Amino acid sequence: MSTARRKRNERGSVALESVIVWPLVLAALFAIIQGGLWFHARNVALGAAQEGARVASAESRGDGAARASAFISNAGGPKIMSSWSTSQSSTASVVTVTVTGRAPSVLPGVSGPKVTQSSTAPLREWTTR
Repeated sequence: MSTARRKRNERGSVALESVIVWPLVLAALFAIIQGGLWFHARNVALGAAQEGARVASAESRGDGAARASAFISNAGGPKIMSSWSTSQSSTASVVTVTVTGRAPSVLPGVSGPKVTQSSTAPLREWTTR
């Protein structure tokens, strides 16, 4: 088979490969970016829950849920996590602050992945001798 004839038979193969490969490359890129946004939102939610638990476990028994919400607002608010909610529950010896929200989505019109983090801390009481 001559070289000219072989080239003619392979005509369009690069375009076909591009049609198959580029959507996969773009899907992988979007998945990596979405994973990074989820991981960052998860870290901010965990930091907020820990800060809220720290405030709520102190002797003054501050409002941990409000402090966690303020933490998220200071970290970037809706740019970091959309539609977040915070809750606080306590027993006789521990307090738990839970942060729930959604990471931002790469695709418009699609809600991002759900993020839920909680932190538990013992209630602190200072005693004197």
